[in-house]
Amino acid sequence: MLGKLLLGCALSALPMLALAAPERLTIGMTLEPPALDPTANAAETIADVTLYNIYETLTKIQEDGSVTPLLAENWTVSDDGKTYTFRLREGVRFHNGAPLDAETVRFSFERAGADNSTNKDRRHFSQWQIATPDPLTVQITLPQADPDLPFRLGMMTAAIVEPGSVATNATQPTGTGPYQLADWQRGSRLQLKKWPDYRNADQVALDEVTIRFISDPAAQAAALLAGDIDAFPRIQASRSLPRLQQDPRFDIVIGGSRAKTMMAINQRRAPLDDVRVRRAILAAIDRDAVIEGAAEGYGLPIGSFYTPGTSAYVDTTAINPYDPAKAKALLKEAGLTSPLQVDLLLPPPPYARQGGEIIAALLAQAGIQARIKNVEWAQWLANVYGGEHDYDLTIVSHVEPLDLGNFANPDYYTGYDSQTFQDLYQATRTAGDEASRIEALQAAQRQLANDAAAAFLYQPQWISIARKGISGMRKDVPVFITDFASWRRQQ
Repeated sequence: MLGKLLLGCALSALPMLALAAPERLTIGMTLEPPALDPTANAAETIADVTLYNIYETLTKIQEDGSVTPLLAENWTVSDDGKTYTFRLREGVRFHNGAPLDAETVRFSFERAGADNSTNKDRRHFSQWQIATPDPLTVQITLPQADPDLPFRLGMMTAAIVEPGSVATNATQPTGTGPYQLADWQRGSRLQLKKWPDYRNADQVALDEVTIRFISDPAAQAAALLAGDIDAFPRIQASRSLPRLQQDPRFDIVIGGSRAKTMMAINQRRAPLDDVRVRRAILAAIDRDAVIEGAAEGYGLPIGSFYTPGTSAYVDTTAINPYDPAKAKALLKEAGLTSPLQVDLLLPPPPYARQGGEIIAALLAQAGIQARIKNVEWAQWLANVYGGEHDYDLTIVSHVEPLDLGNFANPDYYTGYDSQTFQDLYQATRTAGDEASRIEALQAAQRQLANDAAAAFLYQPQWISIARKGISGMRKDVPVFITDFASWRRQQ
């Protein structure tokens, strides 16, 4: 009898064991990150995989753009707005067991601002003075007030790294986040596994996340329809959207972003240093045609490096409208009597490759011959964004918010160098009240448009798709992240 009772107990436990099976999801992403250290590489694809998953920051940016505590449990600001004091959470550890303390934060920020740093926000970090009054307190003193600092500290460039891991973080990342890298098959997929020692591990539902990198839009839709992947945040397969919308297996959300898709113009090269030539290029471009052809209509036209829905946004699209006749007249005024020949470098995303074809055709109608050259991301980052800025024109979507100040940096890859704009941007940071700050921000946007600092095209609208029953996927994307700790699959 006892044997039968024991056997019955064992059999009755089987359903419970089945319910305790690991929770796994397979996610699609368009682009594979070139490395996995977000503090040493400018590619936003690194943040998409690692930010808030592997690495954490002092603060966390929520879907609505608000900022909440993360590694810092709270903070205060001095009356002059220049000194922020952060109180760190107790007991936080890195994946390798090393403790998080104020000196770790100081190391991370001083490394980011060092002369040899490859952090894309090095210029900001290099201006900070950092003090550590005790092991759990970090004070950051700025040269001038910056009300956006808590937001900046939630972005990928401000990830807190363990000093002993920096040499290997690009391939073996070590953070304080809820996930660790389990496997990375370059060119194919990357797998994250839940870190059992995470401080809030009981609140993390997914045990494993497999990310498949699928760049072709048709293949993205096919993978969803075949059941090979469970979700695809910010999918590029907009042409397949009607078919996916008709499939009852999926939930689809269309959200906003703070991304700016633009065609950069290298102003270090003649005749692109002539504002008349840049205005001619802008006058030759029909933004609506680019949005329709490159983004299947999912975008809003912009005329400056600022997006609709953002505080202080002003519509500047009318400053450089589509006008092919004006484009030809401006080229003639600039002394260009024969067709202007330029190289148009296009990185891999479909919006760049498809948009480049459309723009090249539009430019040709105005007497500008654009020779298309397709390049991989590694080439683009090394030769266009960095290095010698070896390009004439290039198309890219800048997805970070609060990056208007990039155009105040003469060393930025566009080569735009305007003292007027630099003064206006400085005024946005030193304004004594919010009304003055908004006035300066709007004047700065108009200045970029008047100077034709770039061919500002559109604000992308992101399409994300998931199987029904999956929650946690963000609709709006103020920063590029996929926060898997918030994802759930309904049982």
